[in-house]
Amino acid sequence: MTTRTTSILVLLMIAGAAIAGLLLWNQLPEQMPSHWNIYDEVDGYMPKAWGVFLMPLVTLSLFGLFLVVPNIDPNKANIAEFRESFNLFIVLFVAFMLYVHGLILAWGLGYTSFKFDNALLPAMGLLFIFIGFMLRRAKRNFFIGSRTPWTLSSDTVWDKTHQLGAVLFMASGALAFLGGLFGGMTAFWMLFAPLIGSVIFLLVYSYVLYQRETKA
Repeated sequence: MTTRTTSILVLLMIAGAAIAGLLLWNQLPEQMPSHWNIYDEVDGYMPKAWGVFLMPLVTLSLFGLFLVVPNIDPNKANIAEFRESFNLFIVLFVAFMLYVHGLILAWGLGYTSFKFDNALLPAMGLLFIFIGFMLRRAKRNFFIGSRTPWTLSSDTVWDKTHQLGAVLFMASGALAFLGGLFGGMTAFWMLFAPLIGSVIFLLVYSYVLYQRETKA
């Protein structure tokens, strides 16, 4: 997927989300849900204007950041090697953000019978699985991937760390997807424990690889 196609698709998606909020404006309550706790209870609210426009605006800002990053990275030639995968990630990330926006609008419209984490975690799991797919293709850069002092110092350490990281993120995504079937604390731990564990393990793993390389 080219960057031009990505930009057009993403802008259409964000515009569609904003227009949908405007069309539903009169049907939405003055206070919209902004946060759910681990027991699927709404424990935070925001004014309707934020409920309608906050997620599209945040998504638009992040999209702008995603466009800037490849151009300011000193290793932008490396990003170009996996740019198609990165562009697809951008589209999927935006789709995920707007999916969350849709859930908020649905709740505001009175469709409150669904459990938020049951609806959210499968989508989050699929996003993590694709992140793992992208990591397998990522080349050394300063913004995208597992950026430790040791991966940034060695192409070999970068490649080996990201090959393992791809597997770990895909596994974490699969567990997050399954967590949506359970909900509550079980879902919470199935999401965060593998993810945090993977990040810590990759940090240590990259250090060990670098030490082996420099002593060889």
